[in-house]
Amino acid sequence: MVYSVKKIYFRTSFCRIKKMNRIKIIIVDDHNLFRLGIRTAIETHHPDIHIVGEAGTGADFFTLLKNVTADIVLLDIMLPDASGIEIARQLKAQYPELKILVISSETHTKTIEDMLNIGIEGFISKLNSDPNQLAEAIRAIARGFEYFGKDIADIIKRIYIAKKKTKEVTSEFSDSERSVITYCFEGLSAKMIADRLCISPRTVHWHKANIFHKLGINSTLEMVQFAVNNGIIKIGG
Repeated sequence: MVYSVKKIYFRTSFCRIKKMNRIKIIIVDDHNLFRLGIRTAIETHHPDIHIVGEAGTGADFFTLLKNVTADIVLLDIMLPDASGIEIARQLKAQYPELKILVISSETHTKTIEDMLNIGIEGFISKLNSDPNQLAEAIRAIARGFEYFGKDIADIIKRIYIAKKKTKEVTSEFSDSERSVITYCFEGLSAKMIADRLCISPRTVHWHKANIFHKLGINSTLEMVQFAVNNGIIKIGG
């Protein structure tokens, strides 16, 4: 009998400790059925994870944070009153201890790059993940790791390869080529650029042809867009 009592006490104490150490999460998504699906899956199969709140809008979420503490927020990108990107940016400024796991069907390269620049801890796709992967991501992030779904990781890899290639290409631009790019952005014609640089219009066209070849593009518009997107030209600077 004594052994049995101790055994029961041990099990009860263990359960209490386990409950105290559960990972606390908030779900921010404007689809009720999606939130219900996550809650059902988590509460049924993953007792170490505890949902402490839900919100369908950015405003409701920030109101919730005034009264609830959590370890991780599951954040959608598309919300009725705010972008998940802007919400993530505010969270990192106001609640830096709250970790962010984006779970969204919005997986465009620009969106992922923006989120990486903000410093989110994880990103998985609604379309290519399941409750078990979600739980795995939550646990990994709670332990201090980053977690990205395979499809998201593939996009991130392409982003870094493209950046590396861009850095290599732009480092090869001569001073004259950079000047041509800048003057094209300002809308100058080949003759006007030639006058500014004290070269012939034919040399201007030659510089542009070299730039097009290096970038693998075919038009001045693409060249200018590349220059703006990659900081060669700084608007308002």
